[in-house]
Formats: sequence, C-alpha cells, structure tokens
Amino acid sequence: MLKLSRRKALALGTSAAVSSAIPLRYAHAAEFNFKLGTNVPESHPLNVYARKAAEEIKEKTNGRFELQLFANNQLGGDSDMFSQLRSGALECFTLSGVNVLSTLIPSAAIYGLGFAFKDYATLWAALDGKLGAHLRAQIDKAGLYVMDRIWDNGFRQITSSTRAITQPADLQGFKIRVPVSALWTSLFKSLGAAPTGINFAEVYSALQTKIVDGQENPPAIISAAKLYEVQKYCSLTNHMWDGWWFLVNRKAWDSVPADIRDIVAATINANAIHEREEVARQNTSLKSDLAAKGLVFNDVDQAPFRETLRKAGFYTEWQNKFGPESWAILEEYTGKLA
Repeated sequence: MLKLSRRKALALGTSAAVSSAIPLRYAHAAEFNFKLGTNVPESHPLNVYARKAAEEIKEKTNGRFELQLFANNQLGGDSDMFSQLRSGALECFTLSGVNVLSTLIPSAAIYGLGFAFKDYATLWAALDGKLGAHLRAQIDKAGLYVMDRIWDNGFRQITSSTRAITQPADLQGFKIRVPVSALWTSLFKSLGAAPTGINFAEVYSALQTKIVDGQENPPAIISAAKLYEVQKYCSLTNHMWDGWWFLVNRKAWDSVPADIRDIVAATINANAIHEREEVARQNTSLKSDLAAKGLVFNDVDQAPFRETLRKAGFYTEWQNKFGPESWAILEEYTGKLA
C-alpha cells in the first residue's frame, strides 16, 4: 500500500480543492479559431450581437469553435479586411453590399438604391425573400460563403452643421461626406450636392475641420461615433438602407465539420434577427437621446427627392448597371422606379 507524507497529502488535497473550486469548462483549446472583423464602434448593436453569437457558439460547440471579434477597424479598413478575407488571412467579415463588396459583385449594391424602399416591412420581405436569395447566389459564385440573414445598419439620415435639409434644393452645392462608393456619389450628385468619398474612420475629423458640412448615416452610427458633437441638424430622409452581409472565407468554412457549421450558421443568423430588433428600437429611442444632446430633427417628404432622381436619370443609369434580372426582382418589392 502506497504511503504519502503529510506534506504530499496536504499538497494533493490543496490541488484537489482548487480544481474542484475552479472547474475546467472546456478540456481543450478550440479546434477552430475564426477571426471576425467589423468596421463600427464596440457599442454598436452589430458588435454587441456578434459577441453574443460568439459566446453562444462556444457554449453550443463545447469549446470546439471560437469566434474572435475585432471591432472598429482594428484589422484595417474595409478594403484591407475584404482583401484579407479573400486571401484567408481573415476568416469572417461583415461587409456592406453597397460599398466594397460591389467592386467584386456590382449587383450587391442594389438594395442601397436611393429612396427605393419605403419601410422596413418592404425591405425585410425583399432581403429575406427573393432579392436576398438572388444576391447571396451572386456572392456564392464569387467564391465566398454568406450567411442567410443580413445584419441591419439602418435607414440613413442626412446631418448637417449648416442647415436643415427639407427639399432637394437644400442639397444644391452641399458638401457632404459619403462612403467611397459609386452609388453614393451618383445619388448625391443627381440631387445636386457635392459629395466627397471619405473612409469612416476620418468622418469625425472631416466634419470638425469643415472639409465637409454634412454626412449621412443611421442613428446608431451617429450616436456611437458621437457625430452629434460636430453636427447641428438631422433630416430624416431615409434615403438609403444599408446592412452587412456576414461573409466567411470559403476554404476556412469548408474545413469545419458539417455539424459545427450548422450550429455556427444558425446562431449567427438568429443573432442577426436580434440585432435588427435592437437597431429598430434604437431608431426610436436614439432620436430623443440625440435631440437632448442638441441635434435638431426634421421630417422629410421623399416624393420630391424621388422625382428629382427620376428627372436626373439616376434610376435609368442604375437599371442599366445592375442589369434586367436584378432590377426586375427589386421592383417586385419597391414598385416601378425607372
């Protein structure tokens, strides 16, 4: 029979007590470590629910799959992260179809067409329906895996440091920051404004130093990036909607067993729906919060803006660029545009 010294017995007892007091939740390091890059501040609902999804995935896979979130452009700008995603240096990236993704897949930008969708009900019917399926098929053909549900960035509003925007004439010569995107530039040029493409990381300083007098973003972005500190007016134009496709490097995705992929996809898609609900809630609550911080709001009649775009040939131009198939599907939801 093995005999233990008093010192060894105490040491073993202490060790057992520690191990029982601090149970090991996962016996091994994750088999699959995926990095996720986003381009908005930590507090944005995109990051809140992406982090929640990561926690749930780790729990549901018993630690086998770990999703590491890198928010607020920690891994570079959109173009940099998209390049990393395609090369495999980055496994996951949430990317707007209207922005960088459209440089690879032109039709990906179609949901961001100016003044196309009148409300969320119409939008979600399209993107969770035939239009979304059509766009995901285009993304798949480009060699990327895309989750079924697109995440909400919200309808965009115009802010200004100089004047409220109530009608198209108010945009004549107006210096406005837009994302580096042909669609955004075309929209505001067609409305008579002077758009300048500036990366989001530089927006606050561009407004502060008067390089531009205004910008356009959803309320959640206006709040999270504290743009109300350098803007005075917010015109509720709802001129464009934008969101993020949850993209995954195809080779990395195919390396994961099917049962794990099913858990990851289901969890990410479920949290996309939760994120949409939170953005919708914030659209209402943030208006009061931002007004208390000094931002002056005004409502806008969209009809004159839409008519100005028709007369300028904006819709006809983009109908030709997006092609008849994508355009026909879009108009099934929006009604006749061009």
